[in-house]
Amino acid sequence: MAVEFVPIDRDTPYLLPPSVQDYLPPDHLARFVVDIVDQLDLSQLSAVYAGRGSRPYHPAMMLALLFYGYSTGTFSSRKLEKATYDSIAYRYICANTYPDHDSINSFRKRFLRELKGLFVEILVIAHRIGTLKLGAISLDGTKIKANASKHKALSWQYANALEAQLTQEVAALMQLAERADNSELPDELIIPDEISRREDRLAVIRRAKEEIKARVRERDAKNQAEYEEKVTKRQQDEQRTGKKPRGKAPTPPTPGPQDKDQVNLTDAESRIMPSADGGFVQAYNAQASVDIDSGLIVTHHITQQPNDKQEVEATLAQLDALQAAVGKPSDLLADTGYLSERNVTLCLDQDITPSISTSRQRHNVPLAERLKPLLEGEPAATNDPVEVMALRLGTAAGRALYAKRKSTIEPTFGIIKHVLGFRQFLLRGLVAVEGEWDLVCIAFNLKRLHVLSG
Repeated sequence: MAVEFVPIDRDTPYLLPPSVQDYLPPDHLARFVVDIVDQLDLSQLSAVYAGRGSRPYHPAMMLALLFYGYSTGTFSSRKLEKATYDSIAYRYICANTYPDHDSINSFRKRFLRELKGLFVEILVIAHRIGTLKLGAISLDGTKIKANASKHKALSWQYANALEAQLTQEVAALMQLAERADNSELPDELIIPDEISRREDRLAVIRRAKEEIKARVRERDAKNQAEYEEKVTKRQQDEQRTGKKPRGKAPTPPTPGPQDKDQVNLTDAESRIMPSADGGFVQAYNAQASVDIDSGLIVTHHITQQPNDKQEVEATLAQLDALQAAVGKPSDLLADTGYLSERNVTLCLDQDITPSISTSRQRHNVPLAERLKPLLEGEPAATNDPVEVMALRLGTAAGRALYAKRKSTIEPTFGIIKHVLGFRQFLLRGLVAVEGEWDLVCIAFNLKRLHVLSG
């Protein structure tokens, strides 16, 4: 019996349907992104255009293009331009127009600051349709590589040594120039060019040293404040108990630049941070909190601090600003990297119950240890907020709630890095990186909302 194949006909009058509405199925992500963008208030973006020169692409189309690109793992403006020719979904979004990569990149950089407001608008839409009902949230951070190499970092020790070397070489070249009239020099040695090259490098080194000094001044002020706080607390404990506190007395900090203090010459606002594999990476610390019921990102920000302990306050400030629009969470879950008495108190002051781990949890906990909270009965009364939290986390209900942390925030970062493929920022500088993180979180939420909407 002869097999009847689907015919190959490359000569039909229409390669595509005559209307872009016929390009995609009704439940396609590209349609969903366009529908959400059409509900956003883009008046601030449209008002920026002066109406002179060539006709610009509409902000609604450019936003949908970026949102869909980031939600499907296409971040480069050149790849986005190529996709408008190759991909049916992108041709639908752009209505058979083809924005060039310069236009896409310029639009992205121009409206980075407006993305934060659009992120909130999308959360409001999710809240209005009943998808987002803020309850407990899970907070965590992840290191994302900067658009810079850690090998382009200049340390304080090396900067001083290189500055001395180049200064000496400039002086030697000046002496050669003075003797040039009386002695022959190699033809390939052009003294003005050699001096200019070294002076340019010296200017870069001096700027780098000033940046290091500025960072050190901030660090010294912070270390001094922490030292004074520890000394004061130690004195108060001694006065309250009448006994000398156990342990070593706090050591006063050593001010001034250290040999290993450094600045990156490619992206000076990025930082060397420890990575999960035990090494170090030139990166930013990207923070996010996720609603444990819907899986939507609720707050997010970028920090230059490798440690997460200072990031609870920034998260609570964002939650406070969101309260009128989407409500207030009941609980905040975080790992031991966020643990401090101040963070616990800050949560309680906003009527948010903190569930911050007081110790690193082990795998395969023995049965007797898991049953201990059930067998001991009611915990002893205490007024210390950290101890109260620790006792609550030790109960069956507390452990069940905290267990939801790993199944919410950690998969979020896993999807962003390994499904969407966003492992490195394209832009440089703290402000630009914050805008790009806004874009990533918007894309994640749109993809998640599309799944939740069915």
